[in-house]
Amino acid sequence: MNMKLKKIIMTALFAALACVATMSIRIPTPGTQGYIHPGDAIVILSGIILGPFYGLLAGGIGSAMADLLGGYFLYVPITFAIKGMIALVCGLIYQNTNAAGKLHHFTVILCGLVDIVFVAGGYFLCESFIYGIAGAAASIPANIVQGVSGLIISLILYPILIKIPDVRSVMTELKHAKH
Repeated sequence: MNMKLKKIIMTALFAALACVATMSIRIPTPGTQGYIHPGDAIVILSGIILGPFYGLLAGGIGSAMADLLGGYFLYVPITFAIKGMIALVCGLIYQNTNAAGKLHHFTVILCGLVDIVFVAGGYFLCESFIYGIAGAAASIPANIVQGVSGLIISLILYPILIKIPDVRSVMTELKHAKH
């Protein structure tokens, strides 16, 4: 199969997986009308596995679709931007740190930390215009918990996913395309 077609198909699959992971397990956060979910792990892994560009599309579209389908219409563009940027940065980090060696788990942890900062900071910034600073600050603790759960779940899923031949071939192709 053509590698570009394989990347497009995997991007669609990761977008669907991000949407389902975001919508499947929802732990409501008190006072914010939001929820904690495992979707951030898929966003992180989208960037790592698909690279910056395709990761941005998968993480951004999948997460935004979850907001759209879940009735969080105001958050669709915000989520697309924040989750897309997380996947983009994770893809760049993974490409640059793993070019020199086998820092895979360290890199996944680093990407999880990016997720925590971008989710807590990004939603705070956007929500401060909507709810004011105090209202936006109320969502920070839940967003940190969500980011930590994304980090832990991505650490668990990463070694499983890279054993899948098609996933490994896309990652190998990205590594060779960079150099």
